[in-house]
Amino acid sequence: MHLTIVGSGYVGLVTGSCFANTGNQITCLDINPDRVAMMLRGECPIFEPGLSELMTLNIKAGRLHFTGDKAAGYGDGELIFICVGTPTGADGRSDLSAVMAVARDIGEAIESGVCSVEHPVIVVKSTVPVGTTAKVREVIAGITSKPFSVADNPEFLKEGDAIQDFQHPDRVVCGVEHERGRELLTKLYEPYVTKSNPLMFMDIESSEMVKYASNAMLACKISFINEIARLAEHYGADIARVREGMCADKRIGDKFLFPGLGYGGSCFPKDTLAVIEMGQDSGIPCILNEAVHEVNQEQRHWFIARLLSHFGEDLSGKTFAIWGLAFKPRTDDVREAPAQTIIEAILARGGAVQAFDPIARKTFTQYGLDIEYIDDMYDCLDGCHALVLCTEWDEFRTPDFSQMKAKLADQVIFDGRNVWHDDDMCQQGFAYYSVGRKPQHEAAHTK
Repeated sequence: MHLTIVGSGYVGLVTGSCFANTGNQITCLDINPDRVAMMLRGECPIFEPGLSELMTLNIKAGRLHFTGDKAAGYGDGELIFICVGTPTGADGRSDLSAVMAVARDIGEAIESGVCSVEHPVIVVKSTVPVGTTAKVREVIAGITSKPFSVADNPEFLKEGDAIQDFQHPDRVVCGVEHERGRELLTKLYEPYVTKSNPLMFMDIESSEMVKYASNAMLACKISFINEIARLAEHYGADIARVREGMCADKRIGDKFLFPGLGYGGSCFPKDTLAVIEMGQDSGIPCILNEAVHEVNQEQRHWFIARLLSHFGEDLSGKTFAIWGLAFKPRTDDVREAPAQTIIEAILARGGAVQAFDPIARKTFTQYGLDIEYIDDMYDCLDGCHALVLCTEWDEFRTPDFSQMKAKLADQVIFDGRNVWHDDDMCQQGFAYYSVGRKPQHEAAHTK
């Protein structure tokens, strides 16, 4: 099959590379000339484990192509996937301008004959509020009377595991309005689905809602366990033991119930706000989702308050080591990263910051914060009065604690991801703060 993927960001490039890998001819269309030039050189513009290798394999096989030319992009696309960004605006609403601009381009391509396919199917894969795919149809129909149909196919990719998620999905959800869309999408996804991992067809509005409902539910679980963690710590309970007891109940399960600094990235914050927006627009307030968002934002400030309870409000003359800048491991995505909030709070109170991240150093510079980036995780600790761990990268899990003690000016650790065991840290001689567990001070000392 011949597919056009509009937008070569995270979703578009993963989608295009994976579909090319099952034998389809893929043309990735992007309006960013620098990005197109980079991909034409065979370079992957984003960090995602396994993506660069998959991209290279399919470029060499002649199945994956890149262009900035709309005529070349829309020429023979039987399925045209819209994979452009829908960022959250200052008012909390999804910005659909890129989606609608693509819809206009597609309408013009169909009407002018640039798109030579008799009945193309336009598939919205961007995360959009319910009703957006219908608006895409209206825009295109306002430009051409030639046959086409629309569909919605939300993505459920975890950053850091996107290739695995795409190739081995829990389910594939498709909202369709025409039998042609069902036929083409069935053929396209056949290599990826089984009886236990089904291809699910439904109306378009339900398909759009599935994406938001799924992410809102996962965000809810994260905020829930963080709220319980605060309570557990206050009353002297251990959130690890509380979680263990909870998760033994099969009705609850153990996914997304890890206490920490809250969710970040490009999906959960944006999608939770979009659900709130839909509630406001419909006159059906989404009170639970509003609370989920509020708890998530407050979690970072709650953790900052623990740092200030140890050092005081004035951090002048204090230097803090930050381990982890990405919002989660296995990605360079720093959007809504807890590290940003924590670093800004330290700087605002006169403190200095030295930061290490194995991948996200370059992307974090977009925030323009006055911090020092260090290339080695242990050198990052030199002369620092505390270590703050913000991202649970694998290399942080079993570090050399003796070297850490030798490097730190004060043996104080704030573990925002509960990477280490509190008893072990106490025995090592650290003042240790984590999430949902009683702080360990007794064995700590200062050089």
